Amino acid sequence: MKRRDFVKNTTLTAIGASLIAPIAALAAPKTTHLESEDLTLLPKIKDDYTVHFMAIGDWGRNGEYDQQEVAKQMGTWGTDHPNDFVISNGDNFYPKGVVSEFDPLWHYSFESIYTAHSLQCDWYPVLGNHDYHSDVDAQIRYSKISQRWHMPARYYTKELKLGKAKTNEDEPAKPGEKEKSTGKEKALLIMIDTDPFLHESMTDYVQKQMLWLNETLAKADENVKWKIVIGHHPYYTVGPRINNDDTLTMRKGLEKTLNEHKVDIYLSGHEHSLQHIKPEGHTHQFISGAGSELTGVTAGVPNCRFQASEHGFMYFAMDAKRLNVRAISLKGDVLYQTELTKSA
Repeated sequence: MKRRDFVKNTTLTAIGASLIAPIAALAAPKTTHLESEDLTLLPKIKDDYTVHFMAIGDWGRNGEYDQQEVAKQMGTWGTDHPNDFVISNGDNFYPKGVVSEFDPLWHYSFESIYTAHSLQCDWYPVLGNHDYHSDVDAQIRYSKISQRWHMPARYYTKELKLGKAKTNEDEPAKPGEKEKSTGKEKALLIMIDTDPFLHESMTDYVQKQMLWLNETLAKADENVKWKIVIGHHPYYTVGPRINNDDTLTMRKGLEKTLNEHKVDIYLSGHEHSLQHIKPEGHTHQFISGAGSELTGVTAGVPNCRFQASEHGFMYFAMDAKRLNVRAISLKGDVLYQTELTKSA
């Protein structure tokens, strides 16, 4: 080999080695550390509340009467906003409930309607009057089949950890101010079974349930900052049942207990509309029953702060000091917003 050829080949070999080394380094496998949360889609709109949920009632109509469209908007809202679970305010299946945990209505009115990824969360339902026309306990048994339907009994409780409210820890306490948030604060959700209140044959059952409700509220510890009772029938309304036997019976049966135990919110359906009523006493009543068919409302009724005969749902966000409630329309518009506050 001639000397100049040797030098040229040696030089090319050296250059090739210097290029291959970085390329090989780039191709070498690297160890990554990713948790599932790192790959999960997060809400586009964040806030500083610690718990969020939607509430919808009177919905189970095989997707008709705009049930499908409301469900789609719930999915969109849940994609854009934080959401931990859904409350169902009863009349889950029209016209006569479900006959078993294998009834086709589970598919046609629930599973194939609320399909958005954001709605694949826990659902906590109560029973409505239409649910009572068939096997009401089938809705309890379905909890063993579904990963998201959670109904352990006809009436039951759910505690929520609220975490710390947003505070400035360095800010000195004001005169008379209660202690700052400790992170132990909770909300107590109590789901009740209201249709039996309307039937004399179920008086014993109602008395047993009311004893349980009073004891549950009385035993709530000091860390429970928000008490929310959920049932199907309202005890005040500006809908068609404003002076109906249903409404008057529920008022007689519930109002005293709710106020004596300082229940913050009574949430219901039954009236196919969206309402916020603040009667005398401690408790605010919200009606979210606009999941499918609509009924009318009356404007100008004293103590009614908001009413709308529009398809939609309600959205709740809370921490230890604040409880924000919004009424969301089928189009995603915020029809109404209010916020309750208290010391931590």
